[in-house]
Amino acid sequence: MASSPIRAGQSAPTIPAHWRDFVALTKPRVMTLVVFTGLCGLLAAPGHIHPILGFTAILCIALGAGAAATLNQWYEADIDGKMKRTANRPIPAGRMDRQSALHFGVGLSFFSVLLMGVATNWLAAAVLTVSILFYVFVYTIWLKPRTAQNIVIGGAAGAFPPVIGWAAVTGDISALPIALFMLIFFWTPPHFWSLALFVKTDYAAAGIPMLPVVSGEVATRRQIWFYTAIMGVSAMAPVVLQLTGPIYGAVALVGTAFFVVFAFQVLRHRESDPVRMGPEKRLFKYSVFYLFLLFGAVVVDRWMFI
Repeated sequence: MASSPIRAGQSAPTIPAHWRDFVALTKPRVMTLVVFTGLCGLLAAPGHIHPILGFTAILCIALGAGAAATLNQWYEADIDGKMKRTANRPIPAGRMDRQSALHFGVGLSFFSVLLMGVATNWLAAAVLTVSILFYVFVYTIWLKPRTAQNIVIGGAAGAFPPVIGWAAVTGDISALPIALFMLIFFWTPPHFWSLALFVKTDYAAAGIPMLPVVSGEVATRRQIWFYTAIMGVSAMAPVVLQLTGPIYGAVALVGTAFFVVFAFQVLRHRESDPVRMGPEKRLFKYSVFYLFLLFGAVVVDRWMFI
C-alpha cells in the first residue's frame, strides 16, 4: 500500500524506507548525463588509467552526484511536496524520513570523495568535493530560493564531471576540460529554462523564483536565445583552440545548428503548453541528446586525431 504524503505536524514514517527509495533519491535519470560527461572527460584525457581504477573514478562521480541530489531533496522536501512533478519523491510522499535521507547523502558524499582520492588522486577528489558542496550550498540553499538567475550560476555544479574524469587520469586540469566545463555551463540555462517554461505553475506554487515565474515567458525565451548563442561559441571553442579535430568540429557545427533552430522556435513561440509537445519540450529533449552527441564526438575525435 502506498504511503500518504507527509503533512505539517505529521510524524515521520516509522517503517524503514525501501532500497528503491534510496536509489530514487540519487536521481538515476539525471545521473546518466553526469556519468557520461565524466566518462568522456576520462576517455579523452591523455595518458592511461587502469580499467578498474577508471571504473572506480566513474563510480565515484556517480556516487557524488547521487549524494548531491539526495541532499537537495533532503533540504527541499517541503518544496517538493508542493509541486506535482516532485510530490511523489520518497520524502514528500512519506516513504522516508528526512533524517535518513540526510545521513544517506552525507555518507555518500564522504565515501565518494575518499574513494576517489585513494583510487586515483586527490585533485580529482578535491574537484568532486567542490562539485557536491557547490550544488548543495551555493545552488540549493543560497541561489535557488533567492534569485531568478539561480540556474545560471548554479549550473556550474553540473559542469564539473568532465573535469573530474580528466583529473582522475592526468592529475591536472588543462584547456580541454575547462572548455568542456564552459560548454555545459552555458548549455544549462537554455536546457533548464526550456523545462521551466512548461512547468512554471509548479515553481510558482512552491514559491521558487524561476525565471518564467519572476520575469515572464517572453523574457525567458529571450534569455534562452541569448545563452544559446553563447553556448554555440563555447561549443566551437575546442576547434578554434585546436584542442579537438575535424570529427568534433563537424558534429559540433551541425548539432549546434539544430539547437539554434529549436531555440529560435522557442523565441518565436508565445505560450507554452504543459500537455502538448511544443517547441519548449522539443528543445529540452534535444538539448539532452545534444550534450551526449558532442561529448561522444570529443572522445572519438581525440582517439582518432590527437
